[in-house]
Amino acid sequence: MSNIIWKIKTFDEFTVPELYKVLKARIDVFVIEQNCPYPDLDNYDQKGIHIWAEEDGEILAYCRVFDKGIKYDETSFGRVLTTEKARGKSLGKQLIRYAVETIENRFHTSEIKISAQDYLLRFYSEFGFIDTGKKYLEDDIPHTEMIRK
Repeated sequence: MSNIIWKIKTFDEFTVPELYKVLKARIDVFVIEQNCPYPDLDNYDQKGIHIWAEEDGEILAYCRVFDKGIKYDETSFGRVLTTEKARGKSLGKQLIRYAVETIENRFHTSEIKISAQDYLLRFYSEFGFIDTGKKYLEDDIPHTEMIRK
């Protein structure tokens, strides 16, 4: 991987091409790859901070973070993805580190609540997230609520 560029932007800071690429990456992973028709455009993007890696204009990894009181009482992040060609390069770990740092720097808290796909529980536990025991299906995919204090 040569020149990966990381970007952190609010909704209003997106260029139109950036927004298109981000939404396309989300649909490619969450709708097409996971074979899961769900409303990706949920009117929360306008309230979030968006973090992504790109190389040669292509999205490699992405997530969005929220301040307290938007998704949960705590801060949170979601729509975490790495695109197919970017997997196995530890970009997901870098992405979560940036998400946590962004929350700590901009929202001045370390308390974060997330809704994790169950196969990623161990991955998130490496960053200090703890299984709250709350399990549920979200768009037919098993999820677990996790919290980081």
